Amino acid sequence: MRKISRREFLKTVGGAGLIASSMPSSFLVDLYALSPSAKLSQVEAWFYKKLPDKEVECELCPRYCKLGDRERGYCGVRENRDGIYYTLVYGKVCAAHIDPIEKKPFFHFLPGTTAFSIATAGCNVNCKFCQNWQISQVRPEQVENVDLPPRDVVRYALKYRCPTIAYTYTEPVIFYEYMYDTSVEASKKGIRNVVVTGAHINPEPMRKLTKVVDAIKIDLKAFSEDFYKEYVRGELKPVLEAIKIVKESGKWLEIVYLVIPTLNDSPEEIRKMSRWIMKEIGPDVPVHFSRFHPMYLIKNLPPTPVSTLERARNIALEEGINYVYIGNVPGHKAESTYCPNCKKVVIKRFAYQILEKNLKKGKCKFCGQSIPGVWS
Repeated sequence: MRKISRREFLKTVGGAGLIASSMPSSFLVDLYALSPSAKLSQVEAWFYKKLPDKEVECELCPRYCKLGDRERGYCGVRENRDGIYYTLVYGKVCAAHIDPIEKKPFFHFLPGTTAFSIATAGCNVNCKFCQNWQISQVRPEQVENVDLPPRDVVRYALKYRCPTIAYTYTEPVIFYEYMYDTSVEASKKGIRNVVVTGAHINPEPMRKLTKVVDAIKIDLKAFSEDFYKEYVRGELKPVLEAIKIVKESGKWLEIVYLVIPTLNDSPEEIRKMSRWIMKEIGPDVPVHFSRFHPMYLIKNLPPTPVSTLERARNIALEEGINYVYIGNVPGHKAESTYCPNCKKVVIKRFAYQILEKNLKKGKCKFCGQSIPGVWS
């Protein structure tokens, strides 16, 4: 696979989703001024154990990769060197952008603000419908990286007045140490941290992560182990466990479900998932049903019919979930937030724009109903 230039990766990530966000030209100038990193990092990884004969076993995600000397894990960004496990992407950014927080999507977390968004190459699953496969399904040598240590990430966020840093685009689990350290540095400066993840992660690292970040959006790819096995190359059970851990931590949680025609869109599956959410998480977690568009390895299916998304939303509402959204359909009424009590619009949206905000100290302006979220 050919290497991807910095300009290409910015274009790729900037266009993720249906509507690209704007980014100040000065940021582009600043980023291009950084020299490409010729070397990968060599920072000792966390969450692994040493085995005899210089072998190691990774304990970060449910794969538990066992690796001999000079072998890499499934993610392609962690390598055993002489019995010590290293992350190769610490501070090696292959994508950076300033995004509306709604693009992640977070709808109940500082609406109308921006997030300084970063990623490194790599992923620990292989979704056949990945929208950023050019950077997630490659090794770090196959893209151009720039050195952006944690303090510099924080400096950029401050410079461009982004109240949040987002770890996104690829899979933040695979650059865990970098994400963790950056979150710690950001918190010192009053900057929030949000994670956009598939949550294919073990319980211990997830619990540790919740102590330093402010919100986590989890992509629940389906509610079927068969789907995860065939189309994600992962497992559902660890993702469900991760969702419960985030809920227990008290950190803000939102869930996205990409609805793919014929693969994970049956009413039975949506209802089963909604009932699980109600039982394990409760009625106030925002759930986003997002529209699929053909890409990467699934190009034989059409975009999700809007009626299918509306059906999924109605099922979730019937089961008692209070905040259910439809994503990737700009202008749809289900982009907005409605008060579950008086049913009036408390946040009116069009795509990533906030058109109207009827919240007063986290409560509906019309009836005083508390609307869960992080509003300031």
